[in-house]
Amino acid sequence: MKSSPLCLAILLGTVALQAGAADFDGSKRLICATVDAHACDPGIACTRSLPADLGLPKFLTLDFDKRVVIGPARTTPMVSVNKEPNQILVLGTEMGFGWTLIVDSVDGEMTLTIANRDDAFVLFGNCTPL
Repeated sequence: MKSSPLCLAILLGTVALQAGAADFDGSKRLICATVDAHACDPGIACTRSLPADLGLPKFLTLDFDKRVVIGPARTTPMVSVNKEPNQILVLGTEMGFGWTLIVDSVDGEMTLTIANRDDAFVLFGNCTPL
C-alpha cells in the first residue's frame, strides 16, 4: 500500500501537535511575549496600546518549578497554579495589583490581567518553551 503525501502530512501534523501540547502543560519553563495591551479606568473606555507604552513588560518567563514569573525588573511568586485540561491559570500579586495569567495548553496563547481598585490592564501574547 502506497501512502499519499496528504496522509503523511496529516500524520506528522498530529504527532507535532501532540508533542507541542506537552510544551504548555506546566512542565517546562516558558517565555511569553506580550503583543497587545488594553488599559482601563473606571468610567472611561479602555485604550489599546503596546505593552511597553504602558510601562508593562514585553517579555515574561514562567518558571513553574520555582513557581515564579520573571520580568525585566522583578521576579514575582506564583501564588496559585491551576492546571486544567485546556489551560494553565496562574494567580499572583505585585505592587498593590492582583494578576491572573492564563496560558492555552494547546498553542501557548496567553492572556494576562492586572488590576487594582483604580486601574486594569489586559495583555495578550504568546508563549514558547525555553
